[in-house]
Amino acid sequence: MRIAAPSNSLSSVPVTALEQLFDHVHDVAFFIKDHQGKYIAVNQSLLARHGLSSKQEAIGKRPLDICSGDFGKLPSEQDNLVLQSGVPIIDHLEMQWEMPGRPVWCLTTKLPLKDSSDKTIGIVGFSRDIRTTVAPSVVSDTFARALEQFERDLPAEASPSWLAKLAQMPNHRFARTMKLIFGLTPTQYISKSRLGKASSLLLQTEKSVAAIAQICGFFDHSAFSRAFKKATGTTPIDFRRQWKTAVHLQRKDDSGE
Repeated sequence: MRIAAPSNSLSSVPVTALEQLFDHVHDVAFFIKDHQGKYIAVNQSLLARHGLSSKQEAIGKRPLDICSGDFGKLPSEQDNLVLQSGVPIIDHLEMQWEMPGRPVWCLTTKLPLKDSSDKTIGIVGFSRDIRTTVAPSVVSDTFARALEQFERDLPAEASPSWLAKLAQMPNHRFARTMKLIFGLTPTQYISKSRLGKASSLLLQTEKSVAAIAQICGFFDHSAFSRAFKKATGTTPIDFRRQWKTAVHLQRKDDSGE
């Protein structure tokens, strides 16, 4: 995205108008950042996601400054990549932390803002929560049964073509239906399902990381750890530790200690 600006500034961007517009979109965290990856505009949904009460608590800060633990590192690393390369990030499936302490799945898009000399001077983007509601009539029985079987078993051999065959649908039609219902590609859906189940097991059980990797259809412990860190910015072990710490602190607050 290029800005027709005479100098290396964001002065020509209608920041206030964009900010006010996205204040009315409750499932999308919107932001504009400067050349250092610091927020210069955010919407109310982004504040709610991080448990902030005013926009001034975010302005001038980077994601790693307002998001506890390693969950702030992934977006900051993404920002650095976009700022340095000028290459956008489109519909990146990732897990983010929503206060008061629960993971949410999002599709994140970040576009470089460029001045008249083609220099990257900032970022504009959003993270959209995956919470789509579709009329039951849109979903065929075979499609629903295929997803039910996949989510129950999470077989390691599952792929987009495997799912389409199980749903008795051509690949292109299956992909179109998946995008309509979930706003995801089949590959994104498979990753979301595996990692979503894994995150639940990490939080709700004491199973080992290796056991969880096997249950969720990853070929080995290393493949699971790589995929989990790519999506969340943290390792499975650290994710579990951060959750336990957050629960402990919440209990202390509730008890008034």
